[in-house]
Amino acid sequence: MLIAYWIVAGLLAVFYVYSGGIKAVRSKEALRPMMGWVDDMPFAAVRAIGILEVLGAIGLIVPPLVRVAPWLAFAASIGLVLVQVGAAVVHLRRGEKVWMNVVLFVIAAVAVWLATVWL
Repeated sequence: MLIAYWIVAGLLAVFYVYSGGIKAVRSKEALRPMMGWVDDMPFAAVRAIGILEVLGAIGLIVPPLVRVAPWLAFAASIGLVLVQVGAAVVHLRRGEKVWMNVVLFVIAAVAVWLATVWL
């Protein structure tokens, strides 16, 4: 179960560090071509989502790795599930496809289950 956790957590962490990182540092104009939804909400919210995604990625990896408060991995994976629920709502309202959100939701839900090893 530990090996499975590290594989799933590693994949999620790579995705969310990239995705959250670009939301946290790029301008609205730079994000618009790949994320049209940035025009539908305050840019501060886009930045906050990016920061939360990066923190979630860090929470999946660092606490269990250093063995300090490893239960935070469980909390981080729940947070990433909630991020995908919110993302799916935004995309559905815009009439966009949500297959990527569903895939990420399922992977994050598996991470929640696997992270119970740290409780």
